[in-house]
Order: sequence, then C-alpha cells, then structure tokens
Amino acid sequence: MSSIYDDDYYIPELRTAHIFPNPREAGEEGLLAFGGDLNPNRILKAYRSGIFPWFNPSDPILWWSPNPRLLLYPKDFKTSKSFRRVLRNKGFEVRFDTSFEEVITHCGEVPREGQEGTWLTKEMKEAYIEIHHMGFAHSIETYYEGELVGGLYGIAMGRGFFGESMFSLMPNASKVALKALSSICAKKSYDFIDCQVATPHLIQWGAKLVERDTFLDALEETLEKSTDFGSWRDWTWKYIEN
Repeated sequence: MSSIYDDDYYIPELRTAHIFPNPREAGEEGLLAFGGDLNPNRILKAYRSGIFPWFNPSDPILWWSPNPRLLLYPKDFKTSKSFRRVLRNKGFEVRFDTSFEEVITHCGEVPREGQEGTWLTKEMKEAYIEIHHMGFAHSIETYYEGELVGGLYGIAMGRGFFGESMFSLMPNASKVALKALSSICAKKSYDFIDCQVATPHLIQWGAKLVERDTFLDALEETLEKSTDFGSWRDWTWKYIEN
C-alpha cells in the first residue's frame, strides 16, 4: 500500500475497498487518507465515519476528520435584531430540494473572499448529485422574487445534517437558508449540523468548536436514529418571530 507522511503521521492510500482508517487516530489537522475514488457509497461511508473529502483539482482525493470539529446545534442559531428584520421584511422564500443541481453549481462558481478557484470539481458535483438522487443529499434554497439567490447543500443521516457548502448572490441569502435548516432541524429533533471547519461567520451565527472525539461519539449515537430519507421537496418553512 502506498502512503505519505504528515509530520509523524502515516497517511495511507485508499484502494478499491471502502475502508477508512480510524479517525480518532488522525493528527490534529485531520488528514486521514488519500486516493480512492468518489463513488457515492464510499462518500456515504466516509460521512458515517466522521470523514469528508476535500481537495484541490490538482491534488489527489484527500479525506479529512479535523480536530476540533465545528458543530451548530440547531437551537443555538443566533438571530440578531437586524437579521430578524431581514427575515420579516426582505421577502425571502425558502424551498427544499427543488434545485439541487443549481445550488451545487453555484457553490462551485460563486467567488469567495480569500479563495481562488473551487474545490468542487466536476467529479465531486456528479457524486453529490447522485447522492441526492439516492435520497441522502439535500438542498436548502433561498429565493427572492422567484429567483434563486442563495442556499446550501449537505447530507442527512440519522439525526445529523452534514453541511457541505453554501453560496449567496445577495446579502443574507445563505444565512436565511441556514436559519431555515436550523429551525427545521430543531423541530425534527436533529442532534447537530456538522459545519466541518471553523469560519468567522458560522461561529458568529452560533456554531461551536468541539473535540473530535466528542463529535465522533455524537455521530455514533445519531446514526442509530431514523433518517429523513428521500426528497424534502414537500418540506416548508416560514419565519415566525418568537
């Protein structure tokens, strides 16, 4: 088996079998393995193990389980006074699973501050679209005057939602989608929304860094619970001020 070394850590190359190293033994940065493929079943096995793929187009496929992990507990989403005004008055509409392919395309194309290019390769998009057709991947979409202006996508398993990427074509659009997701997840007794790695915006909105072992323990528990499998197209959400 081929391998690389990350400081003192052995990083194995994956082959055809959908088998991953133990994420509890990964380094703090979280690089766990490289290689393999983007077969949807391999990706789903990775998420069940607390692992996700993340790599640049010029890199081999890299598999990660960082420590710490960023989680948003659904009831902890912070709604500021100014954002409540946005939710009341800006005329946003939220839909679920009506434009998954458009959402993932925007996530790969909309520029991000401090980032050149995209990690969402053609093969990555095709894999998550197939996972969507399998009933595990979902999009939460923000519309304004009938036009898609923001959203996010991720994978649902057990009572966990594993966020992958989000985009905005106008201010607050992705935040509205995340607010809708957090509210729905709270109502449906989800344990967490996995945000993977820290960003200032997500922490500002209420996400918290937790130790990897804490996340992996919670993951094991949530996977024992039922999954909202299949299309979420019939789900609805409207902001109601408490």
